[in-house]
Amino acid sequence: MAGRASAQTFTVLTSLGTVAPPGGGGNLVWSLVQGLDGNFYGVTNGGGGVCANNPFATCGTVFKVTPAGKLTVIHEFCQNSCTDGGAPFSGLLLSPSGNFYGTTTQDLVNHGGTVYSITPSGTVTSLVSFTGGGGQGTPYGPVTEVNGNFYGITALGGSAEDGTTYKLTPSGTLTTLHTFNGTNGNQVGLVPEGLLQAPNGDFYGLTPFGTQSSNTCGTIFRMSTKGATTTLASFSNTGAQGCEPAGGLVLGPDGDFYGTTLSGGPASDGNIFKVTPAGTLTALHNFCSQDNCADGSQPNAGMILGTDGNFYGTTISGGATDHGSIFQLTPGGTFKVLYSFCSQAGCADGESSYSALIQATDGNFYGTTSDGGGGGNGGTAFKLSMGLAPFVESLPAYGKVGAQVKILGTDLTGTTGVTFDGITATFKVESPTAILATVPAGATTGKIQVDTPGGTLVSNVVFRVLQ
Repeated sequence: MAGRASAQTFTVLTSLGTVAPPGGGGNLVWSLVQGLDGNFYGVTNGGGGVCANNPFATCGTVFKVTPAGKLTVIHEFCQNSCTDGGAPFSGLLLSPSGNFYGTTTQDLVNHGGTVYSITPSGTVTSLVSFTGGGGQGTPYGPVTEVNGNFYGITALGGSAEDGTTYKLTPSGTLTTLHTFNGTNGNQVGLVPEGLLQAPNGDFYGLTPFGTQSSNTCGTIFRMSTKGATTTLASFSNTGAQGCEPAGGLVLGPDGDFYGTTLSGGPASDGNIFKVTPAGTLTALHNFCSQDNCADGSQPNAGMILGTDGNFYGTTISGGATDHGSIFQLTPGGTFKVLYSFCSQAGCADGESSYSALIQATDGNFYGTTSDGGGGGNGGTAFKLSMGLAPFVESLPAYGKVGAQVKILGTDLTGTTGVTFDGITATFKVESPTAILATVPAGATTGKIQVDTPGGTLVSNVVFRVLQ
C-alpha cells in the first residue's frame, strides 16, 4: 500500500575502514548493487593495497558484502600500469549475464577514465579508455544498459568541455551522441550523473551546471537513443527551485520524474523536486527547512521508489547529528527523516552518505556511508528495514516473446510456477537467488509472479513485453 507507515530498523552490515586509504581520506563510497548470487557489490573512490602507501592516492576498490556482513575486496584499481583505471565516481550496474559494469575517471591509456566489466570473482576487463577533457570526456557516473549497449554521461567532453552523452557497444565502440555547450547544460565532473530510460524509450538526465539563464544551476534533458536532445527545464536557484541536480532521476507512479538538488533553495542546502514530461518543475521539499537542519542537507545521489510507493534517499549532512540522514517522501509530499547517521558511539554507524539507496529483493533497503564506521574511518555498508515484503526483480525489465529473462529473488529453491501477467512461463531455478525464465507467447505488459514454497512473490515493476 502506498504511503503505509512502518517501523524502521537500522543495522550496520560492516565497517569499510579496512579498504580506506591511510587516515581515512578519499574514501567516497558509491551505491551498492545486488548480484545474482544475492550478495551486495560496491565501489570506493579511494583505498586499496595498490595505493596503500599514498594517503592521497585515489585508486579505489570493488568489494562484496554478504547479507550477513562479510566483507571481501574483489578488485583493487590501478593495476597493470593503471590500464584498468582508477578513482571511480559511481557504483556498478548488474547485467543479465551476472557480470557488472562501471566507470572510472582515471587511467594511463588515454588518461580520461574507463568503462569496465567485472565478474563477481573480480576479473576486470576495460572496454574503452576515454580521451578526457576536450575530447571524449571522462565518465563521472554509472552506465545504463539497453539492448546490450551502454549509455552514459561524461564530464569535460566535447569542444566546449561541457560534457557529452555517449553510447558504447560491448566490443568497445564508443560513439558521442550529444555534446553539451553550457546553454543546454554543463557537466564538469565531481557529480556522478546517470541516465534513466523511460517506457517511451527516451533517456532522461541531469546536468549539475549550465542553464539557459545566467546562474549555471543545471538542467533536465530528454534524449533519444540516437542522441537527439531537448532541454526540459532549467534550475534558476530562485526561491525553492534548487541548484546542482545530482545523481539522476527516478520515474514516479504518476509518470512524472523525481530528483534532488545538492544545493540551492532557501537555505542553499538542496531540495527534492519533480518535473513533468512536458517540463513543469515543482519543488516538493527544501532541505534545512527545520531547526538545525534536522531534516538533512545536501542530498547527493537522487532517490529511489520503494515497493510501498514512497521515495527514499540520503543526505551528506544535516539530520539530528549533522552527519547526514536517510529520508522518506510519500506520494502526497509528506517528508520524514527515518535515520540520522552518527547516532551510535564513535559514529560506528557511519556518516555522510554520498550514495543512493537500493531496495533488495528481501524488501529491505541497503546503502553506504563514506565516513565514520569505527577504525579506519572509511564508512559503512548498512541495512534499513521498513517491514516491506520480499519481491522479485527481472533483468532486463523488458523483452520480446521468446526472450530469456533473469529473475532475482530470495529463497527461490523449489519454485513451482512463473507467470508473466498471468501467462505461464517455462523456467529453470539456477540458484536460491536466481531463475532463468522465457517470456511466454500471449504475454502482455504486467507484473511477473513467482510461486515458491514460502509464498507468492511479485515483481517490483511491470515487465514490458516488446512487439
